[in-house]
Amino acid sequence: MQTLNHFIPYLSFNGNCAEAMRFYERVLEGKLEALLSYEGSPMAAEMPPMSPEMGKRIMHAYLTVQDDSGHSALMAGDHAHPSPYEAMKGFTLTLNYTTVARATEVFNALAEGGAVTMPMSPAFWAKTFGMCTDRFGTPWIVNGETIPLAT
Repeated sequence: MQTLNHFIPYLSFNGNCAEAMRFYERVLEGKLEALLSYEGSPMAAEMPPMSPEMGKRIMHAYLTVQDDSGHSALMAGDHAHPSPYEAMKGFTLTLNYTTVARATEVFNALAEGGAVTMPMSPAFWAKTFGMCTDRFGTPWIVNGETIPLAT
């Protein structure tokens, strides 16, 4: 029987993937392991002809962030389908920090230029909790010092 190694979200952007992933690398103190454009791809010669703008879009980005379990990851790319791009919806990325200070710092950075849905405040599951959508359209929940729930 096979077991799952990691569960990794994959985000879709509309031409600003490189900017978003560099932002997440800085804010989350991660490491951008890959930032591969369509024209820089090993498959570039096999791909259908594309505009210079499309060639510069990101085919695949891979960000790792050290955490208590080893590392977490986030993958992304720019939308390349012939259908129109649709904004991200129907999900939220959640970050759990062991301190209120770090949770607040990250929340404030993610919210800058975006929209705060729920300001940071105490919750029954964490000493602080907030929700925002960053300037790239990614929705986030940030928890600081989670509190064990009774089962």
